[in-house]
Amino acid sequence: MIKRGPTSGPLLDDIFHALADPSRRSIVERLSRGSASVSDLAAPLPISLPAVHQHLQVLEESGLVSSVKVGRVRTCTIEPAALRPAERWIVKRREGWERRLERLDDYLAEQDTG
Repeated sequence: MIKRGPTSGPLLDDIFHALADPSRRSIVERLSRGSASVSDLAAPLPISLPAVHQHLQVLEESGLVSSVKVGRVRTCTIEPAALRPAERWIVKRREGWERRLERLDDYLAEQDTG
């Protein structure tokens, strides 16, 4: 279970939790190039097929990945819109730091001329 922080919602926490693992990031990276079967996703990873299934479950619970089973083949697809909450969160922080750095730059420029 993931603990929720006061400034983050369940969706944001789930997304960052899902992306925190290198194997899951590799899966997301691969799916960014197109849908793939679980076997195709597992092939380059140095982990067992059951471990890949566990990672895919985390990615699906976060909403980053969806899958469809046809016969014996499960095909996974990335859900790019699910990254928007994380993108917005990152953009807000970047904008805040850019403002702070601009103020610091202005202050230092005043110190040089004063």
